[in-house]
Amino acid sequence: MSDIEAKWTVEEVNGDSVSKKDLVSYLQESGNNDFLVAHKLNGKLASVVKTAKKPALVAAYKTLFETKQFRSSNEAPASEVKKEKTVAHENKAEKEQVVEEAKYTKKVSKKGSGDRMPKKGDRVSVFYTGRLENGTEFDSNVKAKGRKAPTPLVFKVGTGRVIRGWDEALMTMVKGEKATLTIQPDWAYGQRGVEAAGIPPNATLIFDVELVDLE
Repeated sequence: MSDIEAKWTVEEVNGDSVSKKDLVSYLQESGNNDFLVAHKLNGKLASVVKTAKKPALVAAYKTLFETKQFRSSNEAPASEVKKEKTVAHENKAEKEQVVEEAKYTKKVSKKGSGDRMPKKGDRVSVFYTGRLENGTEFDSNVKAKGRKAPTPLVFKVGTGRVIRGWDEALMTMVKGEKATLTIQPDWAYGQRGVEAAGIPPNATLIFDVELVDLE
């Protein structure tokens, strides 16, 4: 998502005209998932509003525009984002996990190098363009913004920072690989969609992705 303008002034958010619910809702819609986790704003709206303190929300609001940690349309909904679990807990969960049918397809357009694929928790760098089945583009980070060169999206794969279709598909790719992902609604945004990004409910999404790097 490109830079957004502040909805309220600092004086307004400090006053009574902007409620805690207004602030939390706005921050969850505008901040990326790393920002939400860092400021304890991830989770269901009602739960966050109940536990959050107004001064902390005001501070988070100011930080959002200072750091420009704005949300991308491919990220998992704020209500589904959880803190990373301990390694022991993850290993136990993996053993207990039931194999589920994949709800995406991948078509490789350019082979990568090597045979190392990202594992859960690895940091990956990705260029992408997302579009609907009718060809309408809703998000991309491959286009330059003015004189600023495009930069890849960097996140820890397999940790719920992005939609599940991305998490699952990227862990089957190698560095330098380019592919087209067709992701069913259940592993994208489901019945909710993302109105602000132009993604309707129950939409199948198509992404052209490139795994630039993994650490």
